[in-house]
Amino acid sequence: MSIVQDLSSTRKTAGLSQEQLADAAGLTRMTVNKTESGAVDPRLSSVEEMARALGMELMLVPSTLQAEVQAFVRSGGRLLGQPPGASAPLSVVDHITRRKP
Repeated sequence: MSIVQDLSSTRKTAGLSQEQLADAAGLTRMTVNKTESGAVDPRLSSVEEMARALGMELMLVPSTLQAEVQAFVRSGGRLLGQPPGASAPLSVVDHITRRKP
């Protein structure tokens, strides 16, 4: 799936119209429409603004690390951490989700 397809799918899942996404991203509805339809090759800045408006961030990953990064994301951030235990550090997800008292 392409970035544009991911953005379009996320927009639809969020129940947003193209116009609502455009307003949130500071773009025109026509820009969103032409981007999603493939009528234009969008500017990176437009794709970035659409992603941010949908609560997403773009991440450029070296192709040599793509499989490892995807596995890490799918694991919920626990792939790189040690198993839980007395001397094991917290995983990335544990740091993010740990609630402060």
